[in-house]
Amino acid sequence: MKKYTWDEMELEVLNDHMSRRFVSGEKLTVARILFKKGAPVSIHEHESEQISYVLEGTLRFQVAGDEVTLSKGQVLLIPSSVPHGAEALEDSVVLDIFSPIRQDWLDKDDAYLRR
Repeated sequence: MKKYTWDEMELEVLNDHMSRRFVSGEKLTVARILFKKGAPVSIHEHESEQISYVLEGTLRFQVAGDEVTLSKGQVLLIPSSVPHGAEALEDSVVLDIFSPIRQDWLDKDDAYLRR
């Protein structure tokens, strides 16, 4: 068992518009991501199934060619290996849950977020 407190964890700045804190176990990764208005997330895909829960703000997602807008309190399930991206329509906070873990994040091999 290990206890974490988001505000006490190091904030990883990915680019001028996005930063995150995340925790990975053996089978899942949980991330709290901070987006500034206009922050883009390029279309990408990964093995992990993803659940995105908007805690604050509004984001527009593109998933497999479809578009959906999520606001505070809404949740989106993105299946494994489906192309997707997003844009923050306002300053936003999102809790993302991934399974299996985001090894690319642990290895800092997530260039699509670091642009």
